[in-house]
Amino acid sequence: MPFGSIGMTVFAVDLWLASRGMGAAAQGVASVSAGAQFAAAGMQSFIADPAHWRVMADLFLLALFAGFYSVPLYAVIQARAEPTHRARIIAANNIMNALFMIVAALMAKALLDAGLTLPQLFLVVGVMNAAVALYIYTLVPEFLMRFICWLLIHTVYRLEKRGLENIPEEGAAVVVANHVSFVDALVILAASPRPIRFVMDHSIFRIPVLSFVFRTGKAIPIASAKEDEGLLNAAYDEIARALEQGELVGIFPEGRITDTGEIYPFRGGVHRIVERTPVPVVPLALKGLWGSYFSRRGGAAMTKPFRRGVWSRIGLEAAPALAPAAATPEALQDVVQTMRGEWR
Repeated sequence: MPFGSIGMTVFAVDLWLASRGMGAAAQGVASVSAGAQFAAAGMQSFIADPAHWRVMADLFLLALFAGFYSVPLYAVIQARAEPTHRARIIAANNIMNALFMIVAALMAKALLDAGLTLPQLFLVVGVMNAAVALYIYTLVPEFLMRFICWLLIHTVYRLEKRGLENIPEEGAAVVVANHVSFVDALVILAASPRPIRFVMDHSIFRIPVLSFVFRTGKAIPIASAKEDEGLLNAAYDEIARALEQGELVGIFPEGRITDTGEIYPFRGGVHRIVERTPVPVVPLALKGLWGSYFSRRGGAAMTKPFRRGVWSRIGLEAAPALAPAAATPEALQDVVQTMRGEWR
């Protein structure tokens, strides 16, 4: 949806830019008032002029990105609405859409009567769309945060996903994974069908740029008892509140990023969490991140760019959830180790 809103804004504004200085016949593609002149000019002669191709491209891309925006919204409604209320929610949404189409038509008429051309109207709508999108993403930052994660991961890696249907569609659960790199949480967020509140070391939580994603995703910073016992206890309290509210909480039970490529022993944090709030635990295995720019292979992370090249293959696999009583650190590590295999 953020991708769609950005595209609609960009190509609505570019349609105005592409139409400036053109005659009425050229603007007829986007102008009702020039429809007769455009018809007289003929489609063939219009297409023959390369100056008009940008106008047609803008119209096509504007419609395309509108689909990117609206279709996922309908999917969200169907996925998150209670089955007993889904039909009435969809009906109410359709009524709201019709109402806003009427308001938009009246607004467009008023602006055109005030002297604006249709390309100028697209400019106004593009600017308004940008303002409203920014406002919405401050109210519901989940969409923007998940888009940033998706963009970051898919521009660097080729992510293979398997077994993600084991992540519950609703209700509380804890997801645990091996810790290979500084972007492990981003990889999981980019692939997960649901938002996840990750528990992460407070120093990683404060990494520039990534900290925006972590804060927006309501990540929970944590420290060892030796570093800050108050922050440790506050983290466990926040984890319990999140699970009681039916959210997903993600942790890396090793407590550190591997510097050997092997999985370090899982600590007892998972047991402490599910003992206080009994919920299912879903094991995840990250694969292929060892040796990447964000891993500690060969020294400090993020010091040797393009060690693996661009679009290197990585994987994420989820196993069926374990009951709280069965989710011991040893059992979880065995499951993650088996899923990961030799692909580090």
